[in-house]
Amino acid sequence: MEVRRTVPVKLNVADGDADLLHETISEFLWAANYVVDHAWQGEYKTTSKAELQRETYDDVRAETRLQTNLVQNARNKAADAVQSIVARWKQGDYAGKPHFSAPTLVYDKRCATFNDDHATLSTVEGRITAEYVLPDESRETPHSEYLFTDDYEVTGGELHYRDGEFYLHVRTTADVEFETADDGNDEHNTVLGVDLGIENVAVTSTGAFWNGSELTHWHREFEKRRGSLQQRGTRAAHETIQSVGRTETGRYDHFLHTVSKELVAEAVENGCSVIAFENLTGIRERMPNVKKFHAWAFRRLFEYVEYKAEMFGISVEQVSPAYTSQRCSKCGTTLRENRQTQERFCCVKCGYEVNADYNAAKNIGLKNLRAAQTSSGGGAPVGVRLNRGTLNVNGDYESAADGGQNGSPRESPTLNEANGEAVSE
Repeated sequence: MEVRRTVPVKLNVADGDADLLHETISEFLWAANYVVDHAWQGEYKTTSKAELQRETYDDVRAETRLQTNLVQNARNKAADAVQSIVARWKQGDYAGKPHFSAPTLVYDKRCATFNDDHATLSTVEGRITAEYVLPDESRETPHSEYLFTDDYEVTGGELHYRDGEFYLHVRTTADVEFETADDGNDEHNTVLGVDLGIENVAVTSTGAFWNGSELTHWHREFEKRRGSLQQRGTRAAHETIQSVGRTETGRYDHFLHTVSKELVAEAVENGCSVIAFENLTGIRERMPNVKKFHAWAFRRLFEYVEYKAEMFGISVEQVSPAYTSQRCSKCGTTLRENRQTQERFCCVKCGYEVNADYNAAKNIGLKNLRAAQTSSGGGAPVGVRLNRGTLNVNGDYESAADGGQNGSPRESPTLNEANGEAVSE
């Protein structure tokens, strides 16, 4: 199975070469936006890369100093963005014309050479050499795991400019075997449902909870510190803000990496072949209490789970979030009144009372099963993994033979899944 990893590498670039990179980025963004504008003409948007190549290549070459491969990469970036917007329209979501302004530039092996300690990069005036700024080789880092190994092949990279520095996000790929044993039952799916939220950043259908208060606390503290520094308005304060931003992002990433690792471990421990999340598109419109920061954290967590799960042959999928918070995972009754508070769910029909996020996680898993059942492709569904058994696509409960899983990081009240009643610890 092919897996892909991206490793961000800080670059040491001479002043003159930095100017060339800035000019190249500017012309690359112009080219990508020109292709988007062309694709956007008329009632039907052009998404074919071949067609956009034929219709825009000569114009871009005439108006820029970009070499051929960079022109093609700009076209691909534009076409991918337009295709993504059209896909969102088909799902009924609102999305406007894309526009590129972030200072980025896409390289492939035709317009860049990637070495162990440096890269040579095409610019509007030939190639420049950029030295890598690398961490200690003795430390276990993404660089040592994916960049300095014969197992992974470098396929390209994307240049970023932020906080006054250039970073090359190097893309690598490798063929790996699943780390899970083949039990001869690959056509069946056992699903781990995952609900994302603010109070609990993640809750699974097995009853594992990851509290989000620490993440929210950090965000508030960093916002206060940033606001205080901005009021000073000095150069030193500006430099400190940039340093604080890097520290902040690093802390968030460490937290989300930890949660994602434990989520995947939960799926592996419970024999799940699928991890199901709600579709994150438009989450801020659906949930007014979700801030931009939380939406970013949810997307980053999903991405981390996706690439970690890939190593174990576990697929990560998204389902429609409609009514997952209002539906009773025990009897199926769907009413707004069932969600009595932000924390508690109580079905007005059958009386099933449980943590609201846990109930939603089970419904997310059930939605994935039902989608697999009605799909023309994919394997036969089995059930949503719970903390003491499984719930099948018809809502029938089957107890685990060993009486439940041990060692999961559970913080919620234990539930008797057979009758849906809360049991004290």
